[in-house]
Amino acid sequence: MSELDPQPPIRVRIAPSPTGDPHVGTAYIGLLNFLYARQRGGKFVLRIEDTDRARFVSDSEQMIFDALRWLDLAWDEGPDVGGPFGPYRQSERTEIYRSHVDLLLVSGHAYRSFETAEELDAMRKSQIAAKLPPRYNGAHRELSASQIAVYEAEGRPAVVRLKVPVEGETAFRDELRGAITFSHNNVDDQVLLKSDGFPTYHLANVVDDHLMQITDVIRAEEWISSTPKHVLLYKAFGWELPRFWHMPLLRNIDKSKISKRKNPVSLIYYRESGFLPQAMLNFLGLMGGGMAQPTEEEIVSKGINIKQGDIFSLPEMLEKFDFKRISLGGPVFDLTKLKWLNGEYLRALPPEQFFQALRATIFSDDYLRRIAPLVQTRIETLAQFGEMTDFFFKDDVMPAPEAFVPKARTLEETLAFAAEQLVLLEATPFTHDELEAALKQIGVDKQWPVKDNFMLLRAILTGKTASPPLLESLIVFGRARALDRMRRFIDTQKRLAATRK
Repeated sequence: MSELDPQPPIRVRIAPSPTGDPHVGTAYIGLLNFLYARQRGGKFVLRIEDTDRARFVSDSEQMIFDALRWLDLAWDEGPDVGGPFGPYRQSERTEIYRSHVDLLLVSGHAYRSFETAEELDAMRKSQIAAKLPPRYNGAHRELSASQIAVYEAEGRPAVVRLKVPVEGETAFRDELRGAITFSHNNVDDQVLLKSDGFPTYHLANVVDDHLMQITDVIRAEEWISSTPKHVLLYKAFGWELPRFWHMPLLRNIDKSKISKRKNPVSLIYYRESGFLPQAMLNFLGLMGGGMAQPTEEEIVSKGINIKQGDIFSLPEMLEKFDFKRISLGGPVFDLTKLKWLNGEYLRALPPEQFFQALRATIFSDDYLRRIAPLVQTRIETLAQFGEMTDFFFKDDVMPAPEAFVPKARTLEETLAFAAEQLVLLEATPFTHDELEAALKQIGVDKQWPVKDNFMLLRAILTGKTASPPLLESLIVFGRARALDRMRRFIDTQKRLAATRK
């Protein structure tokens, strides 16, 4: 394209996967895409990447919609609002991907691979034993037509792989980092189409971005290593590359990649715990350093508190956020700072708005209506409601060891079993029957009696030895907050145990 050619209108997208609670990382990248599009008069697209059917969660898509709308990140095109380039769910685009795979097979840029899972596992083990990086060795790159016919007659399922050049390198430009080059020795023959007929992320991502006319791919830096595969696909199809922007990853205080083990990462948790959407957006806007901080002159002349320079609205972000200012150092997702920021927003609310914020979250009619039946038959005065249900409204509870360590167990054994309960609650649907069956089964597997098993979970959730019905309380409290409470309990008790040694 020459300098005289008109530039295409800006189009960006986010493409979350409906595999669980919406992640704060989705909101972070979503905000950046939103700002980029709105500042340039472009379009912000929401695409649902739901081709991973093994991890698909049926209600996750709606939770993604709700969480992004809670943050006021409105999209111009998407599964629920439509648009000229739909459908916007990848599961509804499978024929599009298969037809594009056929083009790659005909052009020789892809090939069918028939290895069984056992053969691939043996390949990886032999490579590890030889101290080589485990990767596909290209054994089926040049199968003859007769050999393919034999495998098909045997009924072997096949995947389709990208045929990466054996020699040479692939280069692309990152708008934040400049030129990046990968040797083809470090680029695997990536699977494009799985044996179940669904595309992998790599194929669907490139095909959709091209067909939806995405001009700028703004995503997390963890995708840098995959970009050469995407560039090769663009070239194989003869398509023009979009601009690539790889944003620095959110980090924990210790600079490790943000994870649920060290910080709540579910947007549902933050909404249900009483964080204001304005505070969360403001906090995410601080990540990466794109917002200009007040100058020394402004601090003096306007009397700005340095911390107050961190407070800004979404309209102010649209006015002042500068992508050229983004720092490549990993932005720290500091929960202490987020709480401080949220407190500033709460204190700034007029009393009526503060009351409405309370009524919209932890004192909503819906939440109280679900709690009330759990205690109605257990109290004698309405004043006792608060005593029996306080754990539903607290940010944290921390039971004493005598409340959660069974007499026949050590603290170490108890914490180990609590960790097993945590894994179980992460994976189990939050219904009474499924929770009860899963908890009883883990008790059998780990030889923990039901009484001790449930006593431990009750103590972690409520801080007490007696409470309203446990499983019903757990369901009302909600998965996101329950998991956070369990993680904080385990981490705190481990730290306390370490100080006693």
